[in-house]
Amino acid sequence: MAHYHNSNQINSPHSGTQVIAVASGKGGVGKTNISANLAICLAQAGKRVTLLDADMSLGNLDVLLNIHSKYNIAHVVNGRKQIEEVLHTGPLGINVVCGASGIEQLANLGDFQRVRLVNQLSRLHDLSDVILIDSAAGIAKPVVAFCLAADQTLVVTTTEATAMTDAYSMIKVLVKNEYQGRISLVINMADNVKQGQKIYRQMADVARHFLGVHIYCAAVLIRDTSLPNAVRMRKPVVLAAPKSRIAASLTQLSNKLAQNTARCDSQPFFRRVANWFS
Repeated sequence: MAHYHNSNQINSPHSGTQVIAVASGKGGVGKTNISANLAICLAQAGKRVTLLDADMSLGNLDVLLNIHSKYNIAHVVNGRKQIEEVLHTGPLGINVVCGASGIEQLANLGDFQRVRLVNQLSRLHDLSDVILIDSAAGIAKPVVAFCLAADQTLVVTTTEATAMTDAYSMIKVLVKNEYQGRISLVINMADNVKQGQKIYRQMADVARHFLGVHIYCAAVLIRDTSLPNAVRMRKPVVLAAPKSRIAASLTQLSNKLAQNTARCDSQPFFRRVANWFS
């Protein structure tokens, strides 16, 4: 679509911004928790972080971070607010763009709304060293578009067979769409490191054999009661229980992510999103 490629439409972004999408084939695997905690860990490491809830119909980052959001991404899409007006300040000064709740039509944006959303989101580059995208579960087109445009995608799975199958479906879609970024697996809620590593190897072997692609192991996160306790407190676990095992693992993962440099692509991230949407 021609209007996606009008160079005047999108501001030139902060070139060093790294964009990380957190995705999963199915819901309930802990993706939003991981996104929120990683954002805080990266902020603790001195990064300017923007956390974007890209779930257009069931966004729940605000609940997890105890943010009372009057405005969210829906207000940007319908033209009532600019992106700067819907930014909330989360823990440690992270910028948070809340998702919409129960607004089904947002999952199916029209062309004009999509262009407006992309133009608005492109402004986040100037405010951020890292943009973390908590995408919706599943492999619908808008979810895949955000992942395809990111420098790297963390695909979250648990040890359950259904979660693994759905995570593999996500990887397959990314590969079939010739994704240029790094795909990494996060095995969440593992009983122990050995179990998590075994699942990673199984999935990496299948991906190498059938898709011809290397999948990285981002982290194995062990089941930890600190996490549900923190959720009940509406506080990210890295702040609620900083000495817990899960907090240490998430900090380690954020350090790893901070070291991985963004892919060398002259095209700004949200322009890439627009191209994938078209």
